[in-house]
Amino acid sequence: MESLWNNVKLKMKDSLPDHSFRMWIQPIEFLASENSVITLLCPNTFSRKRVKDNYIQGIINEFSTLGFADLQIELETPENICHNSSKDSPKGKGGATGDGLSGLKKKFGATTGSSQKGSTSDSLNKGLLLSDAKSSGACLNARKRSSAPKQLTLPGLNLMFDSGRILKKNYTFDQFVVGDNNDFAYSASLSLAQGARNGNSAIYLLAGTGLGKSHLSQAVGHHAMNQGITDKVFYVTAEDFTNEMVYCLKNNTINNFKEKYRRKCDVLILEDVHFLSGKDATQKELAMTLDYLLDAEKRLIFSGCYLPGEIPKMNEQLKSRLTMGLVTKMDAPDFSTRVKILKKKSKEYGCKIPNDVTDYIAQELCDNVRQLESGLAGVAAKASLMGEMLNIDLARSVLQNITKTKQAITVDVIKKLVCSEFGVTEQDLVSPSRKKKHVHPRQLAIYLARKYTDQPLKKIGKSFNRYHATAIYSINAVEKAMKKQGPYSEQLNYLYNKIESGKII
Repeated sequence: MESLWNNVKLKMKDSLPDHSFRMWIQPIEFLASENSVITLLCPNTFSRKRVKDNYIQGIINEFSTLGFADLQIELETPENICHNSSKDSPKGKGGATGDGLSGLKKKFGATTGSSQKGSTSDSLNKGLLLSDAKSSGACLNARKRSSAPKQLTLPGLNLMFDSGRILKKNYTFDQFVVGDNNDFAYSASLSLAQGARNGNSAIYLLAGTGLGKSHLSQAVGHHAMNQGITDKVFYVTAEDFTNEMVYCLKNNTINNFKEKYRRKCDVLILEDVHFLSGKDATQKELAMTLDYLLDAEKRLIFSGCYLPGEIPKMNEQLKSRLTMGLVTKMDAPDFSTRVKILKKKSKEYGCKIPNDVTDYIAQELCDNVRQLESGLAGVAAKASLMGEMLNIDLARSVLQNITKTKQAITVDVIKKLVCSEFGVTEQDLVSPSRKKKHVHPRQLAIYLARKYTDQPLKKIGKSFNRYHATAIYSINAVEKAMKKQGPYSEQLNYLYNKIESGKII
């Protein structure tokens, strides 16, 4: 069930603004499952209330899309567990107190799992975030030290201006499944990680959502640290870089920012490059930083869904630096590679899946690796939770929501949905009108078409009588608006729910 929760988090990451996901959803840990009740651990009481008020229905919906429509979700906090445990435990034997997340899981009868065990692949970048497990333990220990009120710390607030993000434990080269769709990207990344640069110290990984570009880029960072090459690995998104720069400018610490990225960095992993569109000051600073790092032959890994040349409002200097090294594309995995991925993942989950079930999942879910992993996790979890035999019928029952949605969604269906919700016509969506009442739904429709169909972006743009660059601009505009918790984000979440529930028209 822990792997199922991790897949739910991955799905929510795609549908929520980045800062909302990182602040409220990412810190939540799986704690226990019993019958049809799943208990999740929030960092503190404030976080629990926020999640319960604003995100619990989204969590339930994501479980439902994986075939678990009747689950009950309970939210706990370390403080509450510690308080209840102290009532039940003899004095001096404070139950889970002091054992962090491991102790809490033990109290609930859940296994800690390999993700909580220390290993060389758990290495974190200097100055990176404390793990959620450590944060949970600290919360419990703080309660032991004093009962005086403490200043409330929102979960995730420290994420924004730290050195970067945690490298995911399993995003290593030996955990990556190589196929015809990604063999060149894999070889190039491994070569860079090993130091055989062949004249190149930079790679740009081009791929759609869920195709493994984050896995490969983080694998380079893991290799550098685990092989003792360097621990000066910075893993950030373009949004992280921008926010940190703005923060440092406001606080007169921009020299510290430059020092960190230019002189204290040996490996820079920069994701979601398209976020830089229109951010002139950030682009100039990043271009100068890359000049310094390239001259020093540092290792650079960039990734994005678009080529730099396709991103609107990006200056030529930065475009040229992002593409100075190898540019390699990663495609959707073919059938044989999907089967290999499923078999590897099933071993990780500790379950034996019949070949006909593996073939069925690989046949039905062909868009990306993330979708495959979510489907497999749902099938394995339902078999375990409900005590059912793992066979084709069970796989069909779990995947029917995913495949039904996938087969039903086309650009035309999305146009009709948006027109129905906003009271506009399809002619309005494809017209040259720049009125807000037409631009807003048009941009949402383009964004949804990109998310829910397998059409290339150029073809999506053509469906709305728009150039490729305009389609990219529309997607960026929606992503930017989503970061502000307001009516725009609510409208988009409403459309998500209609599409994913199958109630499209």
